[in-house]
Amino acid sequence: MSNPVYLGFYFKVSPLQPTTEILIAELGYVGFESFVETEDGVNAFVQKEDWKEGLLDDIHILRSNEFKIEYTSEEIEQVNWNIEWEKNFKPIIVDDICSVRAPFHEKPDTKYDIVIEPKMSFGTGHHETTHMMIQHILKMDLKGKKVLDMGCGTGVLAILTEIRGASQIEAIDIDNWCYLNTIENVERNNCSHISAFEGDVTLIQGRNYDVVIANINRNILLHDIQYYAKSLKANGKLFLSGFYSDDLDMITAECLKHNLHFIDHSSRNNWIAASYELK
Repeated sequence: MSNPVYLGFYFKVSPLQPTTEILIAELGYVGFESFVETEDGVNAFVQKEDWKEGLLDDIHILRSNEFKIEYTSEEIEQVNWNIEWEKNFKPIIVDDICSVRAPFHEKPDTKYDIVIEPKMSFGTGHHETTHMMIQHILKMDLKGKKVLDMGCGTGVLAILTEIRGASQIEAIDIDNWCYLNTIENVERNNCSHISAFEGDVTLIQGRNYDVVIANINRNILLHDIQYYAKSLKANGKLFLSGFYSDDLDMITAECLKHNLHFIDHSSRNNWIAASYELK
């Protein structure tokens, strides 16, 4: 079986944030498979067979006057994804307590150490939303709790909840690559209480959790909040991220419709992580 041919698009953006994060999200929706953030933007890759003329017309940020974006592209016969992200993936440390690193990084002196190979999945800890969700988890009492990590990406948040004492964790992602990557990273971190599933929010119907974590984009959250509420036990906690400061009131209003009451939130470069409780 021959290796697929890819097209590489090399974007230079200004300002760097939040332009890069928005661009990655929009490119992901139209079929781009892998992203490597650079000092001045992002490199994005899509299989040639998935490319069609006009595909970038659906990328709204490219038409926005608020951002300056330039790009070039080329056809690539073969991409070694591991080499691509290894060039750019640096270990991170959250609040001097939790580290997220690749296997080839030196082990830091932190209380919690998570080793992942993100490959083409989201959730390395570098994105503001993942960073803030890690901070929330570090503050939670999770001993004996049943947890849902919805939109698990690399599985880093699910892994941290087990390290923090959760007794049963379900990690769900609609993307096949993320699902497989979560399984790999769960095994890599010797976790025994995490079950990974491929699918959407319909998988949680009829299930109950003490804590639900969802780091997804705003529109999916608005659609799924009702299902999170139904799956939470009394006084259960919901932690949401993946949206901007301007969206907080909208997210909170939707939560309130389903008896999910706002607790607090944190912000990082205009991204928000918020917590709610079912009452």
